[in-house]
Amino acid sequence: MRHPVVIVGGGPIGLSLALDLGLKGTPALVLDDHDGAGLGSKAICFAKRTLDIANRLGASQAMVDKGIVWNVGKVFHDDHKIFDFNLQPEAGHRNPAFINLQQPYFEKYLVDAINTAKANGAPIEIRGRNCVTALENHGSYSTLTVETPDGPYQLEADYLIACDGARSPLRDMMGLSFDGRVFEDNFLIADVHMKADFPTERWFWFEPPFKNSGQSALLHKQPDDIWRIDFQLGWDIDREKELDPDRIRARVDAMLSSQAGHVPEYELEWTSIYTFQCRRMQKFRHGNVIFAGDSAHQVSPFGARGANSGVQDADNLAWKLDLVLKGLADDSLLDTYATEREHGADENILNSSRATDFMTPKSEVSKIFRNAVLELANKHEFARPLVNSGRLSVPCNYVGFALFGEDTVGGPETTRPGMTCPDAPLGDAFLLDQLGGGFTVLAIGTDAQDISAHGIDAKAITIAAPCHTIKVRYLGDAEQAVYLIRPDQHIVARWANFDETAVKAALGTAIGKA
Repeated sequence: MRHPVVIVGGGPIGLSLALDLGLKGTPALVLDDHDGAGLGSKAICFAKRTLDIANRLGASQAMVDKGIVWNVGKVFHDDHKIFDFNLQPEAGHRNPAFINLQQPYFEKYLVDAINTAKANGAPIEIRGRNCVTALENHGSYSTLTVETPDGPYQLEADYLIACDGARSPLRDMMGLSFDGRVFEDNFLIADVHMKADFPTERWFWFEPPFKNSGQSALLHKQPDDIWRIDFQLGWDIDREKELDPDRIRARVDAMLSSQAGHVPEYELEWTSIYTFQCRRMQKFRHGNVIFAGDSAHQVSPFGARGANSGVQDADNLAWKLDLVLKGLADDSLLDTYATEREHGADENILNSSRATDFMTPKSEVSKIFRNAVLELANKHEFARPLVNSGRLSVPCNYVGFALFGEDTVGGPETTRPGMTCPDAPLGDAFLLDQLGGGFTVLAIGTDAQDISAHGIDAKAITIAAPCHTIKVRYLGDAEQAVYLIRPDQHIVARWANFDETAVKAALGTAIGKA
């Protein structure tokens, strides 16, 4: 049987993509070699941008309700705090800067949203315990061999989306490279079940004071009284020895005693040792086979850039794939997925590599520089941006890329074409709630009307009397503005006044028909 879209991998990226496509009416089949949520915490930090995307898909409220909300982080050197930071100092957003939520919960709430969408007619199917064992690519479609408990079968896909993780079997089947850098360091990650009075903040230590703690340490709270603890162990270690529960407990005991003055009762829920890598494929698109998430790019977890960037992949790809399959855009529109998200991967790899290098100096000179920065940051605010303990995930922008149009408003830098729309209060709700999953013409302090061009409709939203927050984020010193916003809530173009001809031209630009 031929399917328009087959997604291999039922993690956060594959599920997000399937849900987005299904809500748009495009059939999506997910093949997952597991049957249900995976084991272990895996990703735990989900950023505001990811929650905004999940909100559009109808899944975010359960995530925020279950997750541990946090905005504040603290950075320590040895036994003293250098500084703290607030990732969302301004009000006026539906979602917090971050939540901590174990990945299996994140996947569950996406599946719940998929089931709700299916009940309302969305054409989505998930097949668990379906492992792809062979791939034959024919250029315009692919044939997959799938192994199941009931035996093998074959199916065909017009478009095959690989969301099958960093060890991507599909990537290997196609003989494609995954190039980059392996960091010569090991990190012990332990999920600890305990009741503790530590605040719900991100605590990071350089050269922590507790015994046998390594070069750095990290403490995060998760739901269900689970705490994520990371210890940097160094490169030349005995992995079996370090995973001995008694040795792990000795490290955890030292940390807890140092911070709480005693060691509360706890249980080790899950432990692992990771060697971190920053790698990506040279190209994310190979004809009708498209790679997303960890199968396309991999970063160290410091900065929470893995799953969050992968969900942005799905957000970028869904609307483009939908338009192509409906015949409203040329197949070449999918090339812009690769161009934009390869840029996003490079940005994440750069930040992740810099963070890891700062945390793990590779020479005595590098360590002296790092510690000098920490000392300065303790006393002087100007030095704090130089401290890199994992600069946290922010929305990727595509300023200057091909699908974006003109800017005739001297408005804020944060709402230029290519940027994502910032949220803001709108009556009893929020601005992003109104944008939906299609193209939108947003008029602030002026009028606009619905438009249709190239077979695509763009609804108009008019805010006649904007609140202070909307003025600051969207107008700046301007009196009024009109924005064209694409389905993934990136700004296509902006003008001082509504001009139907200009807006239609910008819509053409946004789908590659300039």
